[in-house]
Amino acid sequence: MLWRPGPAGGAEVAVVHRPRYDDWSLPKGKPEDGEPLAAAAAREIVEETGHIPVLGQRLPDVRYPVPAGQKTVHYWTARVAGGAFEASEEVDELRWLRAGQAQQLLSYAHDRRLLAGLDGATTIDATILLVRHAAAGKREDWHGDDDLRPLSGTGKLQAEGLRRVLPLFGARRVHSAPRTRCRQTVADLAADLGVEVVDEPLLSEEGYWADPVAALRKVVSIAQPAPGSAVVCSQGGAIPHIIGSLRARVGQPEMNLRSRKGSFWLLGFSTTPGGVRRLVTADHHPDALS
Repeated sequence: MLWRPGPAGGAEVAVVHRPRYDDWSLPKGKPEDGEPLAAAAAREIVEETGHIPVLGQRLPDVRYPVPAGQKTVHYWTARVAGGAFEASEEVDELRWLRAGQAQQLLSYAHDRRLLAGLDGATTIDATILLVRHAAAGKREDWHGDDDLRPLSGTGKLQAEGLRRVLPLFGARRVHSAPRTRCRQTVADLAADLGVEVVDEPLLSEEGYWADPVAALRKVVSIAQPAPGSAVVCSQGGAIPHIIGSLRARVGQPEMNLRSRKGSFWLLGFSTTPGGVRRLVTADHHPDALS
């Protein structure tokens, strides 16, 4: 769901007309072979609207019957970062509408239901992409200093997937626990972005558990309302507790805080009028390769 700030405040959402179906729809399409879903979403937005998106929070999946069986469509919010619309055979018109106007124009009920996610997207002013380092083999098979344990072949593939996908979510700054496997997970991404990897000792497992309060303060301080998102690579013994603590601070219910190697969480924050940064959303992306 592509959106932009409205000229009079609030937000406007992009609704496209597809002449093949003569319908009004949110931008959508199919992934190419081997293409991660997030990459497909960003590509389809560019192809249908001409606008460059920054992907944001996940929206509920939509499922509906088709002649071949059940179809599932995955949605994200996406803020405009540039570009301009040009009519094509696939999409001949784009309208920027307030949510109430879009409700009236959209042809499908499942698209109309997704508009409820627009309010949450517009309140987010800072984003962290919290990554668990990619696979690094088994600790018991490594005979050197565990801090120096490197990525395995599988881990290198996972890191390459993250390198491809995280920029779609606005990655601009890179932080890492000072472990070789953590730094290797995000090193190529940082090189692509032209930034240094900032070491964060408090966000290793040992650093977190030595002082959880200071570690959480560090996470919140990284979540700055600056352009783009901050990537933070940490470890499996810390990530679920970081997210759980941030959720508990704002009274959000407990949830299954999975954190497999090579996965990431999108953490969206908003700032209160009093200047307090609060967690608004936590979306899990279990595999950057799919």
